Amino acid sequence: MPCAARAVLFDGASSYASPRAACAYWDACLEDLAVNVLIVDDNKAAADLLRELLGLEEHTVHCSYCAQDALDAATATAFDAALVDLVLPDFSGAELARRLRAAAGGRSLLLIAVSGLGLEDAGDAAAPGLFDHHLQKPIDFEALDRMLAAPVP
Repeated sequence: MPCAARAVLFDGASSYASPRAACAYWDACLEDLAVNVLIVDDNKAAADLLRELLGLEEHTVHCSYCAQDALDAATATAFDAALVDLVLPDFSGAELARRLRAAAGGRSLLLIAVSGLGLEDAGDAAAPGLFDHHLQKPIDFEALDRMLAAPVP
């Protein structure tokens, strides 16, 4: 369950036994908000940059540069969210999304399509229920933050 800190304004350390206790509380809250994210993009530079940015927000991030590597990673690690480029070298992002959902075995997995295409041009990736969200490149990082912070639909 997410930390109550999201809904509470910090009133200084006065309500804590010590500044160290206050820091420990907020560190625990950040851990509660961290998401284990899989990024799948054949553009290595873009994927690595996104990994660095999400890492700054305390998320755990793994990058795969093709669909098969992403599937291998998903069988070894339980990801909370996956950002999937729709155009990959080995098979489509839509097919990868179907396989990632199957690999999750009913566990919640937030799937976010990422592409240079608009949703109207995304083809089978726009199928209802396949992706939870769609982000067009360049990524709106504030929108991505909101998506990662919200419960999985």
